[in-house]
Amino acid sequence: MGEIEGTYRVLQTPGTRLGAQTPAGVSTLEPGQTLSAVTGTSARMQEKHLHIRVKLLDNTVEIFDIEPKCDGQRLLAQVWKRLHLVECDYFGLEFQNVPSYWIWLEPMKPIIRQVRRPKSAILRLAVKFFPPDPGQLQEEYTRYLFALQLKRDLLEERLTCTDTTAALLTSHLLQSEIGDYDETLDREHLKAHEYLPHQERSLEKILEFHRQHTGQTPAESDFQVLEVARKLEMYGIRFHKASDREGAQIKLAVSHTGVLVFQSTTKINTFNWSRVRKLSFKRKRFLIKLHPEVHGPYQDTLEFLLGSRDECKSFWKICVEHHTFFRLCDQPKPKAKAVFFSRGSSFRYSGRTQKQLVDHVRDGGMKRVPYERRHNRTRVSVGALTADLPKQSISFTEGMRTSSSPSSTNASFYSVPTSPVAPPGLPDFKDSRSSLTEPEAPHAKRPAAQRSSSTLEGPNATPAQPPGHPALQPGQGFSVDNPQPSPSTRKSPLSLSPAFQVTLGPAEQGSSPLLSPVLSDAGGARMDEEEEPRHKCTGADEAYFIAKEILATERTYLKDLEVITVWFRSAVVKEDAMPADLMTLLFSNVDPIYEFHRGFLREVEQRLALWEGPSNAHATGNHQRIGDVLLRNMHHLKQFTSYFQRHDEVLTELEKATKRFKKLESVYREFELQKVCYLPLNTFLLKPVQRLVHYRLLLSRLCGSYTPGHHDYADCCDALKVITEVTSTLQHSLVRLENLQKLTELQRDLVGVDNLVAPGREFIREGCLHKLTKKGLQQRMFFLFSDVLLYTSRGSLGTSHFRTRGLLPLHGMLLIVLDPPVEESDNEWSIPHCFTICAAQKTIMVAASTQLEKEKWMHDLNVAIKAAKGSGDTTLALPGSALCTPPRRSPDEVCLEQESEEDARSTHSSWEVQGQHRANTTVHVCWYRNTSVSRADHSAAVKNQLSGYLLRKFKNSNGWQKLWVVFTNFCLFFYKTHQDDYPLASLPLLGYTVSVPREADGIHKEHVFKLQFRSHVYFFRAESKYTCGRWMEVIERASSLPRRAEPPKEEA
Repeated sequence: MGEIEGTYRVLQTPGTRLGAQTPAGVSTLEPGQTLSAVTGTSARMQEKHLHIRVKLLDNTVEIFDIEPKCDGQRLLAQVWKRLHLVECDYFGLEFQNVPSYWIWLEPMKPIIRQVRRPKSAILRLAVKFFPPDPGQLQEEYTRYLFALQLKRDLLEERLTCTDTTAALLTSHLLQSEIGDYDETLDREHLKAHEYLPHQERSLEKILEFHRQHTGQTPAESDFQVLEVARKLEMYGIRFHKASDREGAQIKLAVSHTGVLVFQSTTKINTFNWSRVRKLSFKRKRFLIKLHPEVHGPYQDTLEFLLGSRDECKSFWKICVEHHTFFRLCDQPKPKAKAVFFSRGSSFRYSGRTQKQLVDHVRDGGMKRVPYERRHNRTRVSVGALTADLPKQSISFTEGMRTSSSPSSTNASFYSVPTSPVAPPGLPDFKDSRSSLTEPEAPHAKRPAAQRSSSTLEGPNATPAQPPGHPALQPGQGFSVDNPQPSPSTRKSPLSLSPAFQVTLGPAEQGSSPLLSPVLSDAGGARMDEEEEPRHKCTGADEAYFIAKEILATERTYLKDLEVITVWFRSAVVKEDAMPADLMTLLFSNVDPIYEFHRGFLREVEQRLALWEGPSNAHATGNHQRIGDVLLRNMHHLKQFTSYFQRHDEVLTELEKATKRFKKLESVYREFELQKVCYLPLNTFLLKPVQRLVHYRLLLSRLCGSYTPGHHDYADCCDALKVITEVTSTLQHSLVRLENLQKLTELQRDLVGVDNLVAPGREFIREGCLHKLTKKGLQQRMFFLFSDVLLYTSRGSLGTSHFRTRGLLPLHGMLLIVLDPPVEESDNEWSIPHCFTICAAQKTIMVAASTQLEKEKWMHDLNVAIKAAKGSGDTTLALPGSALCTPPRRSPDEVCLEQESEEDARSTHSSWEVQGQHRANTTVHVCWYRNTSVSRADHSAAVKNQLSGYLLRKFKNSNGWQKLWVVFTNFCLFFYKTHQDDYPLASLPLLGYTVSVPREADGIHKEHVFKLQFRSHVYFFRAESKYTCGRWMEVIERASSLPRRAEPPKEEA
């Protein structure tokens, strides 16, 4: 048997070994006192407390007193307690026993057995587990510490990236630490503080990026740092040098996905946790055993050689901890100790898993304490060098100009109507035009640290507002040097456009949705058996969920407005493609509405944060209500009626300009292909007016949920009266807008139609029918308007347009339905669900997919033919003059039209080769699903829209995935979080059925609904019974088309 590893022998001193006596000398001891007694007493006194130095992420050093023999958990608990760190399980303490090699402190092992010289060693706080999405970090303080960790990694060259990305990260760190851009201050700060190795080479890039972050708060800057860093390949990577079986030098690392293999800084392999069967080590060899179905004919065990046994065991422990933290729901139970001997290591991860941590924070497991950004003190000393006006306290009522953001480019801003004084106990957060904390000095430059979040102000914190309502006057236009959207607009925790970011007081930011554990959900993580958080409100549950629906849909609506105010503005400014007058007309109508809704969203977020707070003792009265917020903002929204009435003019002028200016047309089409434009661009111009209808419907349901004696009932009813008056005024405008939008959308999708948009023409139905030709039944796309029936065929492969095949004027049209004789009903020539359309110069036979589809088409055709006959107006210009007067044909050609697909491919328009468009528009969905959609169906879809977090599960998958889901335009759009700018995927729901899962589906969860189209099955899980019912109701109303589509009724 070899020597047991880890034993040691006590060596004698040289004098003892040689038998030498202790040298004698002059004694200073008292009579009867020995030297050993004195030294033993002093040593025992010193050993009672051990002073451990810990270097925090902001480079400050804290000293902790612990007992010498205590384990690492005792020290970790003291650090978490002193820092008031809630999400502490993401972090750890690391130390060095060997230079340049960091080791994690183990919680269950005594410190003196890990750290060689604990008295002289300096441990440092570091991030141990890097989640894939910063949205999973629910505390602002946690994101702040993560940003500091990434700052350290940049300086230590762990987070390797390009110079441009490094400069972008540094600029966000600068914004977080010293506030808005000031060239003199920035250069002095960068001269005194090092963020990057060889920082001087990227100095100008850093300053250029920092200039774009004006108005960005420290919390937003931290979020941007995480958003940029998480997309890098080196995000959260800690290398461990190793070699493979052939002796090639490689580097091993571990992340939330599994074990990674790098060669230099290039990732060459990934062993996902799902592929790994077992991880082990033997001396210096690290072994990965794969599942049999993964490795196939290859070896099932991979072997890597590390530098030493200690390094190998340390890396194995890190892998065990990462697997447990990210993959398991509960922490594993400790392994029972063997009585005599044991085989293998007893090491287990001892903290909470990510799922447990998320649940703990959501349930309010710890009280949040305001924190201080210590590194922001640099601004106090440097900021005294300048006396510029505050760049983050922009007053839109005074028309002040700002720059360096796409949403502030060549636009004319209108002032936003001021709001009346907020009720006691709740400050007015809507406009943010004045500071809530320093009204006496509005032009004093505030350090960035003061813009960090803290607790809510008391009832005396009332905003200073100018008296009366200023007139809505246009401000001055301005331009920028870099029209690209700044990174802050791409991922902003509050979904703010940089041009509108203004100073937020502590009262506003204390309950930000990014900071609230209830409103900020961790999205994107796939967790098995993940449980949805349960709300804490006890009374008026329906009203609470309606308020949450207002909040969720308002977030989506604000993102939709940003498509116009931020992204489209940036595209046209970059190419200088839009005339100045159209630029002013477009953005002067949209920008004030966008700014108003930003303030309204903040107010709703504040109220919901108080409503769902950890303690409801104080919220039983004023805070469990939403009517006062809605009433105040509905009154303000009424003042924007003139803006809403001009939207049809904006849509018309934009369409005319795209025809006149080829450059604008090109920018328009390229922008529609971007991910952020997930709907046709002109659809977003309808959103402001459609949102008014949503408010009316939501308020109607809110009033119905209350009893007349409820303290919120009166305000909700008054708000409903105000918004009903506004929607009644704009009802005709909304009908015109929807019709104009549909015509302009079809104008772009149809090839061979030049003047589809014409006065008096109305869209009625679009859908798929099969037309009888000499080749048999051919699929065609039909479009019914108030004066003409248009039919088209799909363009050639790789294009998304429809080529016009022919048109039939409705004036003088006749429908004929010929039922086949009984004796011929079963022969091969019988065509089900067919009817004949007889026009003035042409007759065609078509067949619908079902009897219901046939009835829909015939009903709408008969109504449209009757209306066209009654109007007697035959002077309306038909689209495509060449198609209006087809040549005379022989009688044989009347019934059966001979068409050549080769001819179709040979007559491409320049538009037809523009590229592939997204296939979730109603035109393309009707083509693939062989169905149709009417104008009334579109109106119903407008009224039935919803947003919120859902858990999604596929038919044959095991886990549930949490996603932010938006239902609009007959389609579900999936996002990781509500802060994302574009969807990950979409699911058109035309033809889908919604139901409750059956027992055969094997779904044993509450609040689940099922979507099915043929063999495609999806399951979605909501947070409550009410929310589940609401999703089913909205989807069923919008996607289950009515039997007969009636024209939309105008409301009184």
